[in-house]
Amino acid sequence: MTLLSGKDSLVRLLVPAILFAVCVSAEAQQHAIPRIGYLSPLSPSSDNRLESFRGGLRELGYIEGTNIGIEYRYTRGNADRAMKAAAELAALNVDVMVAAGGDILIRAAQNASGTIPIIMMGQGSDPVAAGFVKSLAHPGGNITGLTSLTTELTGKRLELFKLAVSKITRLAFIYDASLPSSAPELKEVQTAADALKMIVQSFKVIDAPELNKVLGEMSKQPPDGLYANMAGAVINADEKKIVAFALKNRVPSMYSNKSAVEVGGLMSYAPDLTDRYRRVAYYVAKILKGAKPDDLPIEQPTKFELVINLKTAKQIGLTIPPNVLARADRVIK
Repeated sequence: MTLLSGKDSLVRLLVPAILFAVCVSAEAQQHAIPRIGYLSPLSPSSDNRLESFRGGLRELGYIEGTNIGIEYRYTRGNADRAMKAAAELAALNVDVMVAAGGDILIRAAQNASGTIPIIMMGQGSDPVAAGFVKSLAHPGGNITGLTSLTTELTGKRLELFKLAVSKITRLAFIYDASLPSSAPELKEVQTAADALKMIVQSFKVIDAPELNKVLGEMSKQPPDGLYANMAGAVINADEKKIVAFALKNRVPSMYSNKSAVEVGGLMSYAPDLTDRYRRVAYYVAKILKGAKPDDLPIEQPTKFELVINLKTAKQIGLTIPPNVLARADRVIK
């Protein structure tokens, strides 16, 4: 009989324990809950899209912390942070990445990974022309999701704006010059304004200091009306600042999203973002169940909302015609 030393006995006891721990760890990794990378141009306190997204996930049976995890990255209106934030999510090897708002985030996610499925929420540009996908029906690559019709809705927005505020002859247009959709939208604004006999003064911004400068310049001679395309990260992050300018100077304002109206803007006409971000959750669920991005055609919006803030109208001394109010999907009083 061979006697084991105390050291040998300890080794014999430890080896099975270590092997068991390794097996348990491997099994835990194999059955770990899927993780979603959520990339937003806003800040945690101003992200009015997140609850719709989470709600959509819950409706589909995905509960954060129970059977899915979510890794959050916020760029707070700073385009330079987008690349870093997307790279961090890619390094975590998330199962799917959501680019929650606009071309800059979509591009950052695309550059960060060519294999992780990316669900985009586009805000204006043509995703085919931008190079994100091959076609709407068959996206190709690792990107799919939803796109908005920001540019295509420009004429309708200005038409509704003029109906509500007939005195507008001088229109200020604020937009983010870094967006690929900015040039075509500027052309659309000019075309629509010409038809409505309005003179357009355009103001492009690329960062927060320039937005402050633009608002200061406009305050010297306030326009008859203000149209703000909220698609850009900088403008979107500072929507309250733009709304505050319009209220202070008693300038009627039209926006490309309803959140600006909910904080004091006059009007908006846009796709229903609550509905759109629920649809983002649908795409995520499809991917988590094994679908490939190329199997999921890109959706365009079919539901639009005209939102009017009567409280703001009263504050700036404006009466909205009854025929315009009758067309509103929502009136804030």
